[in-house]
Amino acid sequence: MNTTAVPSATTRVYQHLKRAILEQIHADGALLSEADIAATVGVSRTPVREALLRLQSEGLVALYPKRGALVRPVSAQEIEDVIDARRLVEVHAARRAWQRRAELATALEPWLELMVEARERGDVVALMTADRAFHEAVVDAGGNQLLGELYQRLRDRQMRIGVAAMRVEPERMDRAVADHTELIDTLRGDDPARWRALVERHIGVAAHHLRPAR
Repeated sequence: MNTTAVPSATTRVYQHLKRAILEQIHADGALLSEADIAATVGVSRTPVREALLRLQSEGLVALYPKRGALVRPVSAQEIEDVIDARRLVEVHAARRAWQRRAELATALEPWLELMVEARERGDVVALMTADRAFHEAVVDAGGNQLLGELYQRLRDRQMRIGVAAMRVEPERMDRAVADHTELIDTLRGDDPARWRALVERHIGVAAHHLRPAR
């Protein structure tokens, strides 16, 4: 017997819209029509409204009665907040994860392989998805469940910001693969200071590319 739960209409709309926003299919500032969304997903307007309310609570859209939903642009402050939160969580987690470095290096290898494959295809979304999973594994290896949950909340914002930035500079895909390869190689060594320094450098380089030009 198949016990797989069928997603509700609201869930299907929510997942469809969230993916489109995070992957920049719906660009920042786009105005989305309830009628168009309902027709695309094949549902009535009621689950569309419910899904949009959920997305509004997550800060991804702003609702305007009788006009539709505006995809909220990512602000410079939001980018700074994400960078700051990443540094606080990831550097701390990386320090704690060193004790499990051999196990962690093995766990990270499949994500690096997916990044390499995505780079070869020029698939920014797939590369960023694997990239986020790579860093999530490092945070989880730190052993602090609360920080892991906090990092999960950052994941969508990182995905959205990262996809947009990497599409502007697709050559960064090569740098991403090289950086993550170096991180795994360092885990297989015996220099914890170098490991922490690389994690901090990696976040710093990402911050440089994510910040808007000034």
